[in-house]
Amino acid sequence: MNNQTRLPRAAITGLGVYLPSKILTNNELATFVDTSDEWIVQRTGIRERRIAAPEESTFDMALKAAQQALASANLPGEQLDLVICATVTPEYVFPSTAALVQAEVGANGAGAFDLEAACAGFVYGLSVAKAYVTSGMARNVLVIGAETMSRVADWTDRSTCVLFGDGAGAVVVQAAYGDTPALGEIESVVLRSDGTKACDLLIPAGGSKMPASEQTIRDRQHYIKMNGAEVFKSAVRGMADSFQQALKMGDFQLDDVDLMVAHQANARIIEGVRARLNLSPAKVYKNLERYGNTSSASIPIALHDAVHENVLKEGMRVGVAGFGGGFAWGAAIIRWGNVNV
Repeated sequence: MNNQTRLPRAAITGLGVYLPSKILTNNELATFVDTSDEWIVQRTGIRERRIAAPEESTFDMALKAAQQALASANLPGEQLDLVICATVTPEYVFPSTAALVQAEVGANGAGAFDLEAACAGFVYGLSVAKAYVTSGMARNVLVIGAETMSRVADWTDRSTCVLFGDGAGAVVVQAAYGDTPALGEIESVVLRSDGTKACDLLIPAGGSKMPASEQTIRDRQHYIKMNGAEVFKSAVRGMADSFQQALKMGDFQLDDVDLMVAHQANARIIEGVRARLNLSPAKVYKNLERYGNTSSASIPIALHDAVHENVLKEGMRVGVAGFGGGFAWGAAIIRWGNVNV
């Protein structure tokens, strides 16, 4: 059997990010929100976050991250077969943000769609990319997580607005054949959800159930509403359990993992996941103190920073886990390849 008739592996070959230039520190935030740097750091671990400029949108950030990822993979946009954008803050209700990116990168004729699994969106996107590539339905897939969370944060609610930031991250997933360990592999992915907890983390208005009206605007129903205690408990359990399930699916042990990159939601949540897994603190990567919670963008941004800081290296096995509204959560085990950033 030659390489072209074997089922391919799905390998991450390119990685890109975009972060807005504006930095909003906790001290600056405290000038218009009833909070303080100490209060935020103690409860979240966040010290600052990036905020998109008025002229920047989710599409703008997604495109820049996508272009960087394509350059990292040395892949022309016209060779893409599929573009996936995970986001809860799309450019429009329709068309998809992914379609706008598809046009700008020159991926003529490629499929394109948005995927909505909130802060678990990037892991869900990886799962779709892996399925398309390993089934032979696509050879080159672009997966983007992009969010302007500052546009849906309620800046009068200190329990939520202090958490969020804006940004985008993207990866190129390509078919890999034969013995090419330098390309790495998305080795296993697990997805889970629990729709009975939908109302514990949501934006109530703007959909078909509660269309925009003067009343919904007055009642501030177009902003994030969160049951923090339930989200915390479910996020820790969901990410840790799906991480263990992804290990089992790939026939791995916890010791086989060199690094964990969890969704950068809150330092206490990440520590809870680490403790539940009984993972060494040295194997946990965090960068949320610089960016806050960027929803579906947090994992690719963290992967980029880990590579840039030489924490994540070729040949290492990294586990990623995400959790978000739905509730939706999941985890993936990835053998990291030679990815340039």
